[in-house]
Amino acid sequence: MTLSQVHVRKNALTDAELVEVPTGELAEGAVRLRIESFSVTANNITYAVVGDGFRYWDFFPAPEGFGIVPMWGHAQVIESKCPEIAVGERVYGYLPMATHLDVVPGKINPGGFSDMIEYRQPMSPVYNSYTRLAADPEHDPAREKERMIYGPLFKTGFIIDYFMRSEGWFGAKQVVLTSASSKTAMGLASCAKQASPGIKRIGLTSSGNVEFVRSTGLYDEVVAYDDLGTIAQEPTVSVDFAGNAKLLASIHQHFGEALKYSCLVGATHIEERGAGMGGAAGLPGPKPTLFFAPDHFVSFFKEHGPVEGGKLAAAAWHGFLNSVEGAVEIVTHKGLDAARTTFLEMVGGSVDPAKGIVIEP
Repeated sequence: MTLSQVHVRKNALTDAELVEVPTGELAEGAVRLRIESFSVTANNITYAVVGDGFRYWDFFPAPEGFGIVPMWGHAQVIESKCPEIAVGERVYGYLPMATHLDVVPGKINPGGFSDMIEYRQPMSPVYNSYTRLAADPEHDPAREKERMIYGPLFKTGFIIDYFMRSEGWFGAKQVVLTSASSKTAMGLASCAKQASPGIKRIGLTSSGNVEFVRSTGLYDEVVAYDDLGTIAQEPTVSVDFAGNAKLLASIHQHFGEALKYSCLVGATHIEERGAGMGGAAGLPGPKPTLFFAPDHFVSFFKEHGPVEGGKLAAAAWHGFLNSVEGAVEIVTHKGLDAARTTFLEMVGGSVDPAKGIVIEP
């Protein structure tokens, strides 16, 4: 049989092609997954933008100069040479922009397993874990599309909130979130609303997205980027999801010493990613610090254990789902080429944040 993959040129993300690849015989101990569905979000653009620096390109091998962008979604076992994993079982986890994936299950328990294939071991174990849906506290058969659209982004928001709470929000009274229309920012806003009601949540967004962001009900205040100067200069934590160097500088200049912590997450504004994701030397206030969620999740699960940690995340997740009910229109596209097209549109910044895109390859 053959499988289909989308190959993206690493140094030119606007160059992506659909290719057919022959599959060999399934290895002993491995299982073959048929990818049922995944979402394409700004998170996937971030994976591509910082792919080499954070090894996102290394999860799913591609020809020299190309990469396969990782996605989050659902898959079904169609062939198994692993006695503990049955044909027909469904899983949720990290998948390639493709139709099939072979994995080598290890660390198997009723709730999930890890892919132990050799080339994935240097990367974070968070991305190598697959949840078995039959025993998953987050799984709701009626909300699978929402999980793909929001789930991984929500998890980043969840762990940022957990980190901020563990640090007492660095003494701040308010948190400013850039790219407030993004799913990750919405996840953080929801978790802060649930667990840190004393922290004022301020969403920064483009003027065209102000009404959408307000309609979510997740923020105490929504401000357009051009109106940043109107925000009160109280003790503040900023969480920058945009990766926009000029915006980051404006935040530091506006708040100055009132800025208690500057957190960098993701790069949804691809054209401005350079300095915003790294440099920022000479800015007033604290040095911007890059937040790498997988490392924080490793610490989180070490502290709480997989079962209790999973329950904490699941409780926050269900609260988030209730708060964003109907906020985003879910659009489903059939075929892997639709994933390629959607990815290219997102790289170009032309996707409506009020829509969530699900692909069924």
